[in-house]
Amino acid sequence: MLKKRIIPCFDIKNGRVVKGINFVELRDAGDAVEMAAQYTLAGADELVFLDITATQENRKTLADLVEKIASQINIPFTVGGGINSVEDAERLIRCGADKVSLNSSAVRNPQLIADIANTLGTQAVVVAIDTKMVNGSPEVFISGGTLATGLNTIAWAKQAEALGAGEILLTSMHNDGTKNGFALDITSQVSNAVNIPVIASGGAGSMGHFKDVFIQTKATAALAASVFHYGEIGIQQLKDYLKNEKIAVR
Repeated sequence: MLKKRIIPCFDIKNGRVVKGINFVELRDAGDAVEMAAQYTLAGADELVFLDITATQENRKTLADLVEKIASQINIPFTVGGGINSVEDAERLIRCGADKVSLNSSAVRNPQLIADIANTLGTQAVVVAIDTKMVNGSPEVFISGGTLATGLNTIAWAKQAEALGAGEILLTSMHNDGTKNGFALDITSQVSNAVNIPVIASGGAGSMGHFKDVFIQTKATAALAASVFHYGEIGIQQLKDYLKNEKIAVR
């Protein structure tokens, strides 16, 4: 069985780490390069860096910042935001990213998943899905959670896997930043529907929430931001707790 991974997430705006609630009300959380180095020392298994306004501002991900972060860490590093071509993905891998995360661009052009997977390998392709319940059904949203697509979340996750995604990063918009716990229902449904790793995201507020998502779903990793950024939960403290709860972590 895969050991569970703990992943801090950096939402980047104007070169700074920010955090919001339900994708809005963003506040500053610190310097990305310094925080990346600290998390590596603290025992994080991976890092995810999302340039959250790249798509809305129609620009490329901050490659120079990616390079600076990569120089400070020795753990896997996923980068997303504004990746619209194989060339964009290759550039970020050259800058030091281990994986790229596709969200809006994959929905608009699903073939991009296959093209990048064929060029860089499926292990380098993460498809990020922002999901929200609409009329009782889980729907995919893009453009930083601002645009409904009409796509069913579970069907899209399965399609992404079929096209070559190596991993799904699933964020519940309703839970994001609330600290009320991960969205166990949709996380369970998606992780049951695909055969690739699923990273649960959105809603972590306590160590018990990590235990719940690992016990009650097939998620192989859990991602969080504010509880780590503001020192509410320490990475090693969380891993010790999960080990005591008989959950195998890295």
